[in-house]
Amino acid sequence: MSVRDLIVVGTSAGGVETLSHVVRGLPAAFPATMFIVCHCPAGFRSMLPEILSRAGPLLATHAADGERFYPGHIYVAPPDLHLLLAPDGHMRLSREARENHHRPSADPLFRSAARHYGPRVIGVILSGSLHDGTAGLMAIRAAGGVAVVQDPSDALLAAMPEHAAQIAGADHVAPADAMAHLLVKLLHDYDIKERRGGDVDPIEHIPETRNRDMGEQVRNERRGMVSVFTCPDCGGSLWQVDDATLIRFRCHVGHAYDGEILLSEQSEALEAALWTSIRTFREKAVLARQMAERERKLGNPTAAERYDEVAGQAERYGSVIHEFLVNGDTAWTPRESSSVIRFRSPVRLDNVTEVR
Repeated sequence: MSVRDLIVVGTSAGGVETLSHVVRGLPAAFPATMFIVCHCPAGFRSMLPEILSRAGPLLATHAADGERFYPGHIYVAPPDLHLLLAPDGHMRLSREARENHHRPSADPLFRSAARHYGPRVIGVILSGSLHDGTAGLMAIRAAGGVAVVQDPSDALLAAMPEHAAQIAGADHVAPADAMAHLLVKLLHDYDIKERRGGDVDPIEHIPETRNRDMGEQVRNERRGMVSVFTCPDCGGSLWQVDDATLIRFRCHVGHAYDGEILLSEQSEALEAALWTSIRTFREKAVLARQMAERERKLGNPTAAERYDEVAGQAERYGSVIHEFLVNGDTAWTPRESSSVIRFRSPVRLDNVTEVR
């Protein structure tokens, strides 16, 4: 028989106070593991584990990539990293694309929990703005898990719990002060739902659809259809002309491109984007150094150290991209109409992504 022993929590603005209420009411011998995503800015240290450890009897720490999780422990997603649950009792951290404008985002955590642990999962949505967590809560319910939502009238910001309750549905709605008691009760409620058939979340099939469409594009099988490319001039979708001889594209406002010209436009856009990233990293480093100097003058060495770390990271990332642009082996096509950059021996950018 399945037991509920995994609690995944998504929250944003107002969530720290709410979480403190919740963990304060949990028993020291808590037989479940709690995973928390709380939206926070990238590049700054999160003090949430320390706050929660002081608020209640359970130890809270930032999750580490590849770490095994245990009952009676609270794991918090670090800033700028998605927290995922692997099927073997371990956690994974990822710097994949933001979801719902956030990294970490609640939806990836909820989906992974639903996919691998189904009826064992309790999904919780607390105070916050916008809609993160709604799709993930739907996945948990579809996999046989339980959905718990903070009473919107009790939340500092009602949008997240309100939207989750309206769209995903909630098995239980409770104010913050009653949340701990409810969670303990659910752990001992053995009326466990069986995992439902079918998909946990249809969004997980999008990579398959993407790969199929891109494969068709490579094989020139999307003539007369919307291509996988976008217009360099306006950003709109490009349709491929139904022509077996030439590879041509046109967007819905009329911009048209031969395949070679489109390739050239993409190369120029790529180089411009890389130079923009170098400029942005340098500006970020300078601003962070400036903030660090101010904090040192104010007698705040811890804050200064944090800003120095941000600056150092920005400088490293900018240097890697600059090395790629300046020292990469490039060749220019002899066409008069355009130039196409071919990077034959690019510098690897693996160290830009800290955790995959």
